[in-house]
Amino acid sequence: MQTSDPDIPLAEILKSSCLISHAQSVRGLPGICLSVGKVVAPVADSGETGRMQVHLVDGTYELFRHHFALPSRANSEGMEVAATRGVVMSMFNMLDEGATHVGVATDRTVDSFRNELWDGYKSGEDLDPELGNQFPLLDQVLIAAGFAVFSMVEHEADDGMGSAAAKAAANKNVQQVLICTPDKDLAQCVVGNRVVQFDRRKGQLFDHDGVIEKFGVPPESIPDYLALMGDSSDGFPGLPGWGAKSASTVLGRYLHIENIPADPADWDVQVRGAAKLAATLQEQMELAMLFRKIATVVTDAPTFTNLEDLRWSGPRDDFADVLALIDAPRLAERAEKLAQTRR
Repeated sequence: MQTSDPDIPLAEILKSSCLISHAQSVRGLPGICLSVGKVVAPVADSGETGRMQVHLVDGTYELFRHHFALPSRANSEGMEVAATRGVVMSMFNMLDEGATHVGVATDRTVDSFRNELWDGYKSGEDLDPELGNQFPLLDQVLIAAGFAVFSMVEHEADDGMGSAAAKAAANKNVQQVLICTPDKDLAQCVVGNRVVQFDRRKGQLFDHDGVIEKFGVPPESIPDYLALMGDSSDGFPGLPGWGAKSASTVLGRYLHIENIPADPADWDVQVRGAAKLAATLQEQMELAMLFRKIATVVTDAPTFTNLEDLRWSGPRDDFADVLALIDAPRLAERAEKLAQTRR
């Protein structure tokens, strides 16, 4: 990260980083949001019963994104804080644009229960300390800012978002849940147009049909899809020979690994190298099922208790003091002005 000019406002830094805002991508269009290959009508968020949107944010992804997008910024103690500043600013942008009920899932540590299932699963061994040291800091600042934070220890931020999405969608007062992350793992949590995945940076929203168009399989098949083709970002390789095209073609027809016929002669889809793929699957079925378990988002991790826990109504009294940790005193005034619009 390059050293920044301390006199440049953070808002200008974010603007120069080409970070697309929620308003530009969703509310800036006349009642529509472009998905992959189709137009999806988002629900207007009035905050009222039956018309409520819930925004669930991948705090860890946002921290990584801002760490690599923004110039370096150290606080008075010399600690790197640019990424945390960026995430908090981004969250306030979301509030400015009308979000009422917001939850942020974060990772307290990179490791999770999945590391016990697969030795090669992603870990924090190579994590840049300047980034890793901001994990607990982000939680502290977001909580002081008044946001509901689901800090995962045994689980991952993905599990926090998936669990919160399932709980929010089960509430009759919620009309739409937006899972705000581009992570393909979370595509499995999409339900019709009620639970959708939203990539804030690209301004893309994916409902059930959008997931099929992007991956070739419906949301419920995403864990199987990842199990077969692997996920290098998470550290498991999938099965030899299987790739995105073969996995999507076969699962587009059979949905789940256990439904794929053992004999490729019984496959009623055309896949190059079907005989070898079928043989590999039969030989490594146990491994494929393990990878599917690893790729499956947990939906019962601890998140929030009541829906009102997610309603943002203002920062805590200690917010101004906490802001000193990230060298962002002006955010206190911005938070207070936002809070006045919610009272």
